[in-house]
Amino acid sequence: MVEPFDLVDSNSRLLSPVTVWTRGEVLTRPSPVPAEPGVYAWYFDEPPPGVPLQGCHTTNDGVLLYVGISPKAPSQNGVRPSRQSIRNRIRYHYRGNAAGSTLRLTLGSLLADEIGIALRRVGSGQRLTFADGEATLSEWMGRHARVCWVTTPTPWLLETRLIESLILPLNLDQNARSPFRQELSFRRAEQRARARALPVLPR
Repeated sequence: MVEPFDLVDSNSRLLSPVTVWTRGEVLTRPSPVPAEPGVYAWYFDEPPPGVPLQGCHTTNDGVLLYVGISPKAPSQNGVRPSRQSIRNRIRYHYRGNAAGSTLRLTLGSLLADEIGIALRRVGSGQRLTFADGEATLSEWMGRHARVCWVTTPTPWLLETRLIESLILPLNLDQNARSPFRQELSFRRAEQRARARALPVLPR
């Protein structure tokens, strides 16, 4: 188990990062992101419209709005723990789609009107993505989203500590105290409802 002083040091490195990385830097090969378990923090120099920033942690690189981890905490039912790393997750957040990235779903739902995208059913109709708009969302993230990370064998411990101690308006899980949680949930649900009312797009 990670000892308390390790949590303190990791917390400090996320809140006072020496470097925050751009989309272009993360997606280079070899990637600077280690293929290890860890926690990542997302800073924005231009937050999505409507996101309340009062009390949020801010540095010269922008305002911290979201933290995530990879892998998730192991289940208690004996299922083999995930081998996914922060490299997998961060790269996917930057270039994947809303079906596999809660951060992209959140950002796209908040930015839909501003950048002209909409959630749609694709393929079999079970998956919801921003379709062609995913490229537009990736471009927006390339301009405005920066990420830093720390490695730790038990990232869920640090994630819980961060969510409990910081104002992170784009986090939903474990973040019931966030005053923006209800609005964010509504915006995501609104996009899903609109998508289900539209025809399914080919894959």
